[in-house]
Amino acid sequence: MTISLEDLAARLTALEDKEAIRALKARYLRACDLKQVEDVRDCFATGKIRIAYENFPEFDDRDAFVAIYQQMACNGGVYDIHHATNWQIDLESGTRATGKWSLNFRTILTGPRQVVRLAVEYDDVYEKRDGRWWIVETVSRVTSMLTEQVGEDGSVTVIALAEPPAA
Repeated sequence: MTISLEDLAARLTALEDKEAIRALKARYLRACDLKQVEDVRDCFATGKIRIAYENFPEFDDRDAFVAIYQQMACNGGVYDIHHATNWQIDLESGTRATGKWSLNFRTILTGPRQVVRLAVEYDDVYEKRDGRWWIVETVSRVTSMLTEQVGEDGSVTVIALAEPPAA
């Protein structure tokens, strides 16, 4: 099998673009966990975008989203853990791509002594502008949820358990 230099270059570019998108999503999730507000902001494109996370208001610009993120997550006693897996990235063109991710999310709330665990599915849209990839749309839906109450003695009680709606 002979591969032309043009085909090889296109395949390499596709691999590099997919890796850049994976790194972008990882950077975003890590920044959320570490409360790095400016890094969170810098993962989203400027201008009109769409952020539609289930059980949150919908946003059409990154600054409005970041303000709410900062208000809700960047307080003492809120510890988040985002682990994305099962990624699927489809390049639609040299400047546009879509992505699907499964997320294992946990938040530890020390004030009310609760742990919330969510399984979440993301559908994202990315655009390449000025040589780098940006998130321009991200939509999530929760597929399962578990909330636990941690007693003073360390005992754990399930206080909420939810399944996804029937298809």
